[in-house]
Amino acid sequence: MKIAHIADPHLGIRQFHRQTPGGINQREADVAAAFRSAIDGVIAARPDAVVVAGDLFHSVRPTNAAIVFAFRQFQRLREALPDAPLILIAGNHDTPRSAETGSILSLFEELGVDVAATDSRRMTYPALDLSILAVPHAALSAGERPSLRPEGPERHQVLVIHGEVEGVLPGERASLEYGGAVITAAELDAAAWSYVAFGHYHVQHQLAPRAWYAGALDYVSPNLWGELHDEASRQIAGKGWLLADLETGRVVAQPVRPSRRVMDLPAIRGEGLPAEAVDALIAERVRAVEGGIVDQVVRLVVHDVPRHVMRELDHTAIRALKAEALHFHLDVRRPELHREVGVGAPGQRQTLPEMVRAFLSHRALPASVDRDRFVALGTELVEAADRDPAGG
Repeated sequence: MKIAHIADPHLGIRQFHRQTPGGINQREADVAAAFRSAIDGVIAARPDAVVVAGDLFHSVRPTNAAIVFAFRQFQRLREALPDAPLILIAGNHDTPRSAETGSILSLFEELGVDVAATDSRRMTYPALDLSILAVPHAALSAGERPSLRPEGPERHQVLVIHGEVEGVLPGERASLEYGGAVITAAELDAAAWSYVAFGHYHVQHQLAPRAWYAGALDYVSPNLWGELHDEASRQIAGKGWLLADLETGRVVAQPVRPSRRVMDLPAIRGEGLPAEAVDALIAERVRAVEGGIVDQVVRLVVHDVPRHVMRELDHTAIRALKAEALHFHLDVRRPELHREVGVGAPGQRQTLPEMVRAFLSHRALPASVDRDRFVALGTELVEAADRDPAGG
């Protein structure tokens, strides 16, 4: 008894500014290709059931192109695996704020997909002796949460859920993925289930012997570089989906080959160096990339570069690197300021990020907006713009 576990495709996402010859955002096309590849792999593996654990789309109102593409991929899946249950739940990205808005995911019910968009649903499949509890983001965000416990006589009990398990995501999780409903250890009894299929965290991660985050199919979080670092620290080799055997508990990662690489190059220490030396080190780092940076997504952090040296960098060469890569982010960081304020000393001028943080902390906001995350995102964007000398 095998289940294919896919999560967080984020179809329709748009990143950077490059377009395909057909006028589609290049990263949107990359993400669509990753989903098509995952569907190819699922069809080849021929599992007994397929679950998609949320965030099929990147937004509540995806483009027509993204909707049609997703419909055709599910249609392929249904035609190739006519007897396999297909279960789809809504994540935070494809859950509307207002219940009156409705969910585009209901469209896929026309293909025989069992959808849980707002409320939790317990579905049984007698031929497989299988019960699936599907818990979308909205069911966890509502006032009273559903019980996350198996029910019924079925031998195989599977939980499909989209949320953030308390204590699992890294400390900088707000920069990896926003808006997840937090699930406590007391609510989740992973050992009671045959398998728990999680969505929301974009890095493949085992929570318990039979409980997993499948991770996303491509790099689609707000902080690509934090995601890369997290994968490296957990020794995860890239993106893909999972094939779980409910009899043995064995879970096998099924890799999806990316359309392009996302690379964080070894950082440069620029303390005390003139602009020409920093330029040379930047060129050296780029030359060392096997296969080059053409059409790749690249970041290079340069630490401890004063503003006057930053202005003297070879911005023509930097712009050429930006044109060569799909996205080249030169993250030049000034030395940290160590301020000492004495008694009676004049006040220190605030930096631009400090001014923005103070302003956003007191700005009137709608009740639905989380102020802490609003302030953190605004400050992060200002700091990123301030660090990018060539205007990327």
